[in-house]
Amino acid sequence: MVQDCPVTLQISRADLDDPLLRAFLVAHLRDLAPTAPAESQHALDLDGLARPEVRLWAAHADGEVVGTGALARVGHEHDELKSMRTDPARRGSGIASAVLAHLLDDARSRGVRRVSLETGSMEFFAPARRLYARTGFEECAPFGSYAPDPLSVFMTLSL
Repeated sequence: MVQDCPVTLQISRADLDDPLLRAFLVAHLRDLAPTAPAESQHALDLDGLARPEVRLWAAHADGEVVGTGALARVGHEHDELKSMRTDPARRGSGIASAVLAHLLDDARSRGVRRVSLETGSMEFFAPARRLYARTGFEECAPFGSYAPDPLSVFMTLSL
């Protein structure tokens, strides 16, 4: 249980067979669709999130899915942060911070030494970029299979 935010969260490994979680993740993709052309969108779909190298977590409050986050292996001791989303009605309540802290704790517990991410450069993603910067992420060059893209911001954090 996480009690650092106004609601009590239960964060656990996600079950992609849960229809509420699937709907939450589909809504995430729908929210992202108008922000950039397809070639500049890097969110994982449900099949991508089901891959064995991806660890998906869900935050629940009052029986509802209120947040998600995932870690995907990039390389030896290097993970990528994926699928961070907070229920739009609950943004600003500390859920994203709690999910991010949980993911970073999980990464540390598995010996991961670096977590990187790609997010959008548009205003829509400004709150996410501020959260990541407050947590210690710094802008970096593209990593893994990413190429430079003016619609992307790349960030990384040494653990």
